[in-house]
Amino acid sequence: MKTIEESVLTAMDCTDSDILPYLPYILQDFWEIGSDPDVMIDLIKKHLTGFNNTKVLDLGCGKGAVSIKIAKQLNCECYGIDAIPEFISFSSSKADEYGVGNLCKFEVGDIREKIGTLAKYDVIILGAIGQVFGNYFETLTLLKNNLKDGGIVIIDDGYVEDENSSKHEQVFSKSELKIQISDAGMQLIDEVDVSGDKDFTANYDTEYNNLKKRCQELIVKYPGKSKIFLNYCDQQKKEYENMKNEIKCSTMVIKRIE
Repeated sequence: MKTIEESVLTAMDCTDSDILPYLPYILQDFWEIGSDPDVMIDLIKKHLTGFNNTKVLDLGCGKGAVSIKIAKQLNCECYGIDAIPEFISFSSSKADEYGVGNLCKFEVGDIREKIGTLAKYDVIILGAIGQVFGNYFETLTLLKNNLKDGGIVIIDDGYVEDENSSKHEQVFSKSELKIQISDAGMQLIDEVDVSGDKDFTANYDTEYNNLKKRCQELIVKYPGKSKIFLNYCDQQKKEYENMKNEIKCSTMVIKRIE
């Protein structure tokens, strides 16, 4: 099994562990990290009923934006886990600010270790955290143990269309993704093409400019570590370009095969 540091790097789309202590600073301008809470909320409303009793598990919750907005709009109980303490501290404060501190619980932890100790949930969310649990077959086979009957898994991730000849590490084609979901005894019942949003490109450009600005500030503060921050910027720029041009970013709803 990867170390927790390697797991965080996977989730944050980077490779150099030296960047880890600086991620809270670099991402200080972000609250919604990778996933659109409004899309998640619309999908929950579409596929579930009786939200007052709905329990949501947010794995790799980042700064808690998804859980907090779900709790605020749907009055759901949300439990978020993330490995970065600063993110969890921010999440707890933000939940209180939004008046949902009684509905949201946030905890620092390794989701790969915690998942085996948790109960069953109506909604399990993996919001743009990549293959922390393995591929889709491995991930869904594991998460089924924590999914209530009639429950849904919502995954925010990217794939390439079958006709796209481009190869990206750890990015599946649409057909391979669907095969793995089916082999896990589940089915893709809905998806939202986030890439199709008219503000998609503008949002990515804004996000990249924000993290680039923070990296430049760190270079001034720690000139001896400038290579770490420059490499991170280059890596993120490539990731954003891939998402804008080749990788289809999708929020998918997956359910057990009845």
